[in-house]
Amino acid sequence: MIARRTVLITVRAITALASAAALVAAGFVWSLHQRVDTAVVTSDAAIPTPRPTPVGEEFTALLVGLDARTDAHGAPLPPALLDALHAGPDEGQLHTDTIILLHVPAGADAQAVAVSIPRDSFVRIAGGRGTHKINSAYRRGMQDAEDALRAQGIEGAELDRRAREAGRRTLVATVQELTGVEVDHFAEIGMAGFVELTEALGGVPVCLNAPVRDPYSGVDLPAGPHLVSGAGALAFVRQRHGLADGDLDRIARQQAFVAGLSRRVLEAGSLSDPLRLQRLLDIGTRYVVLDRGWDLDQALTQLRRVSGEALAFHTIPTGRPDLHTPVDGIAVEIDRDAVRAFVEELLEAAPSTTRPTTATMTTAPTATAEQGDSERVTLRPTTAPTSPPITAGGVPCVD
Repeated sequence: MIARRTVLITVRAITALASAAALVAAGFVWSLHQRVDTAVVTSDAAIPTPRPTPVGEEFTALLVGLDARTDAHGAPLPPALLDALHAGPDEGQLHTDTIILLHVPAGADAQAVAVSIPRDSFVRIAGGRGTHKINSAYRRGMQDAEDALRAQGIEGAELDRRAREAGRRTLVATVQELTGVEVDHFAEIGMAGFVELTEALGGVPVCLNAPVRDPYSGVDLPAGPHLVSGAGALAFVRQRHGLADGDLDRIARQQAFVAGLSRRVLEAGSLSDPLRLQRLLDIGTRYVVLDRGWDLDQALTQLRRVSGEALAFHTIPTGRPDLHTPVDGIAVEIDRDAVRAFVEELLEAAPSTTRPTTATMTTAPTATAEQGDSERVTLRPTTAPTSPPITAGGVPCVD
């Protein structure tokens, strides 16, 4: 009798503790979401008419990695952190080193596609700003706004905030003009946030075909599979010196890395640990900028609809990777019509396992680099075989 009573008391105590733990966990998660709703940095200008996208609906998002020496609130990063990241001197570039257009169709099992735009793509910058490398669109829009705002007597944090909004608006408009696709949502992350994100996830799986060592980016890895995080992860995706095709090879690195990152995020239970969730949300509030119509919780819910095998990575058609330009040095040759046709085809049909990761183009005999305007260069596809697309269903080995 006493033994039974002891067991009963023990069971009730365990049940009470479990209930209390569940309540605490629920309250903890609720408080995190409340903090995110009030602390995450949102953009009012990136998307002119932001609108929430119900889960299950089709949407296209522009994902941007910004070479910024500040957090999302404009606060400078510590010098020690910048040194560890091999960031180099701050010359005020605010270049967008990663530009990915993510399209997720409607439905429960979305066959999503991610289209990379090389940072050195020589394209028309929105707002009549001429033809330049696309990674300068953000900075050019920002600088023009700064001049106008200073003339109005606006300085300090408000100047930085409003100028960055103009930079985001210019980049979104430039991508829309290049691809012919309307962007529904916008997400931006600075390089420090990228580093902390990889650490919070416990590293990201990658694989190299050959050993690499590059003093510029700081990458130093043998061939084979690796789990990279922190500054090592940033070095992996930033390297372009020593790669045969420079910026185009770096795109393959970025795609392979995002595939591994997607696997980590989409893994069962990856977001169920309250402490990990707290750290991820903290990173989001400090380093991530979303458009006003896309809150962090909704974004994560929508992206988790996509399975690893259903997320394929592609690159826009490119011409010469060594195009001599009159204003920006060496750039990647781009034909807007070819880009629009390629992106339209991708978005209209479900991704195929045989579709190439990169549509490599060659210059037609009548085209000349001296034209100085890549929009007028005619390109035609090569007939050379291409590799299948990188997907988030595995860990592809890259150069």
